[in-house]
Amino acid sequence: MNKSFIVSEWSESLSMALFAIRSNKLRSSLTLLGIVVGVFSIIAVNTAMRVLQSFVESKLTSMGSNVFMVRKFPAFFTDWDKYRNRKDITFEQAIALKERATLAKSVGVLTGTGGKIVQYRDEKTNPNVSLLGVTPDISAARNEKMTEGRGISESDIETGSRVCVLDPNLAKALFVHSDPLGAVVTVGGIGYIVVGVIEDQGITIGQQYYLEVPITTFFARYGKERSMNIYVQAVSQDALAQAQEQTIGILRAIRKVPPGKDNDFDIISNASLVGQFNEVTFYVRIGAIAVSAIALLAAGVGIMNIMLVGVTERTREIGIRKSVGATKRNILIQFLLEAVLLCEVGGIAGILLGLIGGNLAAVILHLQAVFPVDWATIGLIVCSLVGVIFGVYPAYKAASVDPIESLRYE
Repeated sequence: MNKSFIVSEWSESLSMALFAIRSNKLRSSLTLLGIVVGVFSIIAVNTAMRVLQSFVESKLTSMGSNVFMVRKFPAFFTDWDKYRNRKDITFEQAIALKERATLAKSVGVLTGTGGKIVQYRDEKTNPNVSLLGVTPDISAARNEKMTEGRGISESDIETGSRVCVLDPNLAKALFVHSDPLGAVVTVGGIGYIVVGVIEDQGITIGQQYYLEVPITTFFARYGKERSMNIYVQAVSQDALAQAQEQTIGILRAIRKVPPGKDNDFDIISNASLVGQFNEVTFYVRIGAIAVSAIALLAAGVGIMNIMLVGVTERTREIGIRKSVGATKRNILIQFLLEAVLLCEVGGIAGILLGLIGGNLAAVILHLQAVFPVDWATIGLIVCSLVGVIFGVYPAYKAASVDPIESLRYE
């Protein structure tokens, strides 16, 4: 059997399979629904997860490759009972860590409160602004660069100055036609002089507005009874792991954590945040796969049923083909290709809809759209397998039709 014959045989079988699908558009469309739903579920969920993971990775990269954060709670968690009894990380503990951490280049402290309205003359925001109390080292730890002015200084901390640094989105919203430097913005009736504007890093979820004030100024207004977030910048990227170990040891001693007990705080770095995100979304992915498996199983049964009906309806056609020289192999390939094509068409439709649905998260959150090539490939492979598995029996039954008996069939 030469190569040209095989190509001709498969080409003819493919052409006849396509003709059969086009001849029964409504039946084929209804049969495809299960495949579409199954593939859509897994592609949409994994596309959305990939969009969010891309944000998490880029957001942490902007914080600095040799920086990690210490906070009371993990970045992502579902078991509230496990963490609710943790004590706050106090400002005094943060300062003690700064004094003892020899592997830290800088230690910045941050705390804050949300839901604030910021006003400048007639312009004001919705109650969606976070007011952050910070120490000067926070700029280096958070990789903040200034497009205008300066950051919070040590003298601002010592004197409790009413000065602030604006994030770029907030600056654009309040100062459309004027320069923010030196202007006075009010938050809760208190005025703050703008001394700097942070550079736009191009990585935001929606419009995240915030402004930074000296942490002592924040304490005077809102009190110290709250947990601190500590940003630690290691002396180098190579020393990051050692700096984390040193920080854990110092904080366990400061917070009097008994030997053998788990830490009552969390260390968050690039790798840990991505890992926690994947852990939290793991069950979402499993759920999507389960829904997809059920839908694909139901679709496979539907395809088998429709193919069996098609074999019965086309018994005479099969007999005519066999009488003019078609072999059992030709009939088997024709019907098997028809089943696989049905699945692949449904798979492609499901992938396209899944990409659109999953990337809605990117559109809504102003993030870059993604195309999960790996999951799209897996989806097409699974569709092919469904077509082969559930198409084999109808194809075998069609190929086994007796030509003489089939020619008598009406």
